[in-house]
Amino acid sequence: QVHLEESGGGVVQPGGSLRLSCAASGFTDFPFSSYALNWYRQALGREREFVAAITRAGNNTVYADSMKGRFTLSRDNAKNMMFLQMNSLKLEDTAVYYCNAVRGSRGSWGQGTQVTVSS
Repeated sequence: QVHLEESGGGVVQPGGSLRLSCAASGFTDFPFSSYALNWYRQALGREREFVAAITRAGNNTVYADSMKGRFTLSRDNAKNMMFLQMNSLKLEDTAVYYCNAVRGSRGSWGQGTQVTVSS
């Protein structure tokens, strides 16, 4: 059973930065490197929305329009880790951020980490 654990959330002022991490474990059938990885977020009272995605080898990333130029997604397949560097944070970035691992029809989610942008 794939287990994902997010960390790195917290409270930051507008314009500040945070680096989220996603630690993955439990890859008994297929290796971590065979999973595409994503970040999603969910603000209070809103639906979960896509943030960013990274390919299995980590050589290609996709970002939601509002995150382009501010967020940078990376992964370390040797350490089973994924990272989301978030810069120039805005009030509207406040949400719970979730990491997601997908392989074919299989998907796993972490429990989320809270990011609060507040002045």
